[in-house]
Amino acid sequence: MAALEAYASRNADEVHTDVLLKGRHACYKSRDAFYACLEKESNKKPTEIASVGLLYPAECKALRAQFVNHCRASWVKHFDRLYCKNKRVRRLLDDGGETRRGI
Repeated sequence: MAALEAYASRNADEVHTDVLLKGRHACYKSRDAFYACLEKESNKKPTEIASVGLLYPAECKALRAQFVNHCRASWVKHFDRLYCKNKRVRRLLDDGGETRRGI
């Protein structure tokens, strides 16, 4: 509890602009642009590695840099995990319930 009070007293006047409305909108915009690029370039071989094992093509590298610059690192990691999870679920649903095990 003492550590929290010490942190609060040190940073009492500091405003984190990335969590304010304009910062969040910039983050969401860059996130959406990056993931739209991933969907558009999905037929190309992924050569770049992002957080949580997300792979993406080099064509999306500039959009990834914007995404990372506009969002907090914890948000980027969260959005990457969410994207991977949704992609996995979509793939399983598109398979029609068939397993990928060898027959």
